[in-house]
Amino acid sequence: MSARTISFLLRLLPFLGWAKQTTLVSARQDALAGLTGAIIVLPQGVAYALIAGLPPEYGLYAAIVPAIIAALFGSSWHLISGPTAALSIVVFTTISPLAEAGTEAYISLVLTLTLMAGLFQLVLSLARMGTLVNFVSHSVIVGFTSGAAVVIATSQIKNALGLDLASTGNVVLNWVAVSKNILTTHSPSLLVASITLATLILVKRWRKKWPNMLIAMVVGSVATQLLLLTNWPGATQIQLVGEIPSQLPPLSSPLVSWDLVRELAPGAMALGLLGLVEAVSIARSVATRSGQCIDGNQEFIGQSMSNIMGSFTSSYATSGSFTRTGVNYEAGATSPLAALFAAIFLAIIVLLFAPLAAYITLPSMAAILLMVAWNLIDWQHIKIIHRAGKNEAMVFGVTFAATLLLPMEFAIYLGVLLSLVLYLRRTSKPNIIALSSSPKAGTGSIKLVPADKSGLPECEALKIIRIDGSLFFGAVDYAQSNLMAIPQKHVLIVASGINFIDLAGTELLANEAKRLAAMGGGLYLCNLNGRVIKPIIRNGHLNTIGKRHIYATKTIALSKIYEILAEHSCAGCKG
Repeated sequence: MSARTISFLLRLLPFLGWAKQTTLVSARQDALAGLTGAIIVLPQGVAYALIAGLPPEYGLYAAIVPAIIAALFGSSWHLISGPTAALSIVVFTTISPLAEAGTEAYISLVLTLTLMAGLFQLVLSLARMGTLVNFVSHSVIVGFTSGAAVVIATSQIKNALGLDLASTGNVVLNWVAVSKNILTTHSPSLLVASITLATLILVKRWRKKWPNMLIAMVVGSVATQLLLLTNWPGATQIQLVGEIPSQLPPLSSPLVSWDLVRELAPGAMALGLLGLVEAVSIARSVATRSGQCIDGNQEFIGQSMSNIMGSFTSSYATSGSFTRTGVNYEAGATSPLAALFAAIFLAIIVLLFAPLAAYITLPSMAAILLMVAWNLIDWQHIKIIHRAGKNEAMVFGVTFAATLLLPMEFAIYLGVLLSLVLYLRRTSKPNIIALSSSPKAGTGSIKLVPADKSGLPECEALKIIRIDGSLFFGAVDYAQSNLMAIPQKHVLIVASGINFIDLAGTELLANEAKRLAAMGGGLYLCNLNGRVIKPIIRNGHLNTIGKRHIYATKTIALSKIYEILAEHSCAGCKG
């Protein structure tokens, strides 16, 4: 079998690479890490399903089949995929205006949304667009997750207070409804929520390695039963999550129609993009510690396949989980086999212990989700963003506000668009530095140094500048205005700092060469790299600029130009 064939098979079936390296020792480590992951995802899956407006079992289903597919077809050794808080809130805000949460119609729409998100991710992976996630800045992600945290917390306040209010993704309407009904707070529900929240905080503080969410969920359920046994007034009105079916994820059939595709397309694209950003970012974060090299396009394939397959196995949109991935790595996982073990153990738990979910209360889950929301807010990076400057702070603030006030999928688009606009704004003004000549000590040659920093005089007949940045259509006006403001008729551009030039950029150089020639001067270029000289030739502007006006080095350029200037001599060109 040729090396090319092997490489193709490993891209198509990446699990063949790590499967043959598995030993009994590594398999045992992966099994223990998988068991830990299954215990952690149990309360998380239920909680995230409630955020998404789905029955609790759908959060567990999403941690079984999609987790297996993502592990088999992804590239990361440690990434654990499944339901996440951010994706869950996007699912809810996208589908809740179209159907009532928890209904059959709602579930069908969620499955369709998941399929569309997976197909969008697959298209990106086939187009090898793994670098696309680099255009979603960290400020956008922090702003979005912070806004999502507020939305999640706001949606769960009513459950923590025991208020019977309609669910909505609108933060303002939720707070208005809660404030109007605050006096009707159900004290037993508030008590259970408080006990659960206190347990979460104490266990996390004093026993960091213990599964604090699972323990808090059990404590909240026990507290509810004690209130019922002691006939606490109003205890019978505490709402329960409901029983989870003792079955493996059933097969499902997403609805597909042109009208539905058109209506769900914006949300599906936002969901797919956010899922890819989450997964690749988490995979790369862990890879820096494990020493692994992550293949972004392969992760795209893994995530797309997991969502496509998940939509046919009663699972909603999934991505990489930072918490479960971190725990998986710390637990000693050596390969994606740990993710497979986690999914298998979770399936066994669902089959054997699902009826116990009937004792889980909504106030307890609300307390867990409030903690989830708090953990979503990355206070450290928010401080860093604000110290980084007004541009980063603006991206964060706009994305955060948009997440609260606009449909969530548009908040992501707005944050990305603003990041790109600010980037283009920066790149549209390349750094143009005036240079002065200075003799190199003991060599007899001349070096060029920034005129403003060195204090050396510039040549009165020849303007020497260096352009650092890209000469593309967005930077042409700025560069042209700077060139036309130069009083000298002879201009030498040191092009070593030009990293990209397009048709508009080569046209600018050609037009400037013609303008200066008409004045009896000339435009000269030196130190061009292949990314600059090739477009000049390809775009047909080499003859206009002049082959004799393009030089390999600064030394050659200066000697030839001084010959053109004949016997000119001034303080700026003596050396």
